[in-house]
Amino acid sequence: MGDRLDFKYNSVNEGDERKGGHGIPKVSMVPLIFLIFYEVSGGPFGIEDSVKAAGPLLAIVGFLVFALIWSIPEALITAEMGTMFPENGGYVVWVSSALGPFWGFQQGWAKWLSGVIDNALYPVLFLDYVKSSVPALGGGLPRTLAVLILTVALTYMNYRGLTIVGWVAVFLGVFSLLPFFVMGVIAIPRIEPSRWLEMDLGSVNWGLYLNTLFWNLNYWDSISTLAGEVENPKRTLPRALSYALVLVVGGYLYPLITCTAAIPVVREQWSDGYFSDIARILGGIWLHSWIQGAAALSNMGNFLTEMSSDSYQLLGMAERGMLPELFARRSRYGTPLIGILFSAFGVILLSWMSFQEIIAAENYLYCFGMILEFIAFIKLRMTHPNASRPYKIPLGTIGAVLMIIPPALLIVVVMALASFKVMAVSIMAMIVGFVLQPCLVYVEKKRWLRFSISADLPDLPDSQEAAEDDTVPLVF
Repeated sequence: MGDRLDFKYNSVNEGDERKGGHGIPKVSMVPLIFLIFYEVSGGPFGIEDSVKAAGPLLAIVGFLVFALIWSIPEALITAEMGTMFPENGGYVVWVSSALGPFWGFQQGWAKWLSGVIDNALYPVLFLDYVKSSVPALGGGLPRTLAVLILTVALTYMNYRGLTIVGWVAVFLGVFSLLPFFVMGVIAIPRIEPSRWLEMDLGSVNWGLYLNTLFWNLNYWDSISTLAGEVENPKRTLPRALSYALVLVVGGYLYPLITCTAAIPVVREQWSDGYFSDIARILGGIWLHSWIQGAAALSNMGNFLTEMSSDSYQLLGMAERGMLPELFARRSRYGTPLIGILFSAFGVILLSWMSFQEIIAAENYLYCFGMILEFIAFIKLRMTHPNASRPYKIPLGTIGAVLMIIPPALLIVVVMALASFKVMAVSIMAMIVGFVLQPCLVYVEKKRWLRFSISADLPDLPDSQEAAEDDTVPLVF
């Protein structure tokens, strides 16, 4: 085996291309930053539980430490692997290239299922915020119909194009973060720094604390399934990830630091939605209403970006021959119609789950996928150290291994904290993936459905090794 492996992506060869092979405009830097922002965060809504679980000091330190040991390594790996394989399969292609198509499919199944479970949460949360103004949406048939209508409306927006979703994400992101900036400015005269130091290790709810931090700082790799839609990905993707990292972590720490010091901390009160109560205390009803509206709209942003990632992942898997060819078909707007419909159906099917069940189940499946990603990242570093990587983490193999040890240990802890019910359901879901992949191979062999690999994509390492010496350097 040679030690150099290069890829030529026909659809992204020119760095200044603004349109893809389908004549559809590609995603530029600013929308990409906010797509990543909503894949990961969407704003500081839901981080209040970190204070409830552990107090101000551990909440602030926790977001700093988790960003260092989890978010930064995951974002760096996404930048390196996403520019090495700038196609819509994203992490599915990374794992397939390192471990083969069976494990690549398992990665795709676990990540898609995790994403759909996550997305089932957002229409429900949106209605939770607006039910105070419209009590009829609190339950029963009106709530069910509202979930369906909201899902259909946001699904249609995804159908109309990723560039539309990207610019909507920009608007929603600015609207969602601005009230927290205003609240922080209002809080400055009332800040008492001694409140930041409040801590009681004996009363820390470690399960709630770790799950809150993990849920609010993961999914950096989700943007990789949109890499084929990005303008000049070798430059744009790493920069967008770095800018989004600052935006996400800053968006968490700024309101935590200002609000925990501006009013006395009663930990029991710090639950979902408490920032809007603080806004009423500091600024009045207008700021309270602004933050509630921002929270509701932020859930729409989360839904839009997650559905984009999930549906383009299915398109990318079909372009690699892992799913039937029909998943690779695009609408007249260049969007993956079948992938969008499948993802929307999954959201509606899972919308009955509770908030706690959704977070626990998606975290477990997400952890399984991250284990495969870490293995693929290290294996490709070892087997193809000189492969063309437009962005490469400035660490050798040993440094790369050391970098992923802390997040790998964190994964073990999160999976160990899962309840037996969540663990059993998640393992059953993974077993379905183990059965589904050979079934699809059998369907292809019998020619019951058509499978094909896109001509625009290069061969993966397994089938390219014999031709390594004749490859063309990667050019975007």
